[in-house]
Amino acid sequence: MSCGDPHDTDCSEVLAELWLFLDNECDHQRGELLRRHLDECGPCLEEFGLEEHLKALLARKCGGDHAPDALRHRLRQSIHEIMLRQAVLGAEVIVQQDDDGAIVEVSTTVESHAWLSTES
Repeated sequence: MSCGDPHDTDCSEVLAELWLFLDNECDHQRGELLRRHLDECGPCLEEFGLEEHLKALLARKCGGDHAPDALRHRLRQSIHEIMLRQAVLGAEVIVQQDDDGAIVEVSTTVESHAWLSTES
């Protein structure tokens, strides 16, 4: 989609990143570029408004749902197993928890081990 007017950022590029923008997942510089485009492009701003309302509706209707205990247990177990495997490989594992649940970030630095080699 394009409104036909020239912009620094193409409309299709902005529309593809609307959810990232809505979820504050863009870096500051990219967010400002998208915000500037939305300020000057009516069709994209209209689409942004629709997506914003959809996100609010989803949050209202589905925001209070929690994962079943069995699923949470399986996820914790999987995370624990991954952490153990990564520890064996010399990885750094960072686990952060917020009000909504656990966010796991794994940063690996795999060392070469003879027993890990697939070559004969």
